[in-house]
Amino acid sequence: MKKYVCNLCGYVYDPADGDKESGIAPGTPFEDIPAGWTCPLCGASKDDFSAE
Repeated sequence: MKKYVCNLCGYVYDPADGDKESGIAPGTPFEDIPAGWTCPLCGASKDDFSAE
């Protein structure tokens, strides 16, 4: 699974880790994260992420 990086702050979403604080389970592909999810560091939307 691809990692995705926030274009604004550099946070990397790694599907292997998920985003525990936002309730995203490990193993969740970026494409399957709900549309309303935001970067845990800067609050950017999913549209502000690019495949690494």
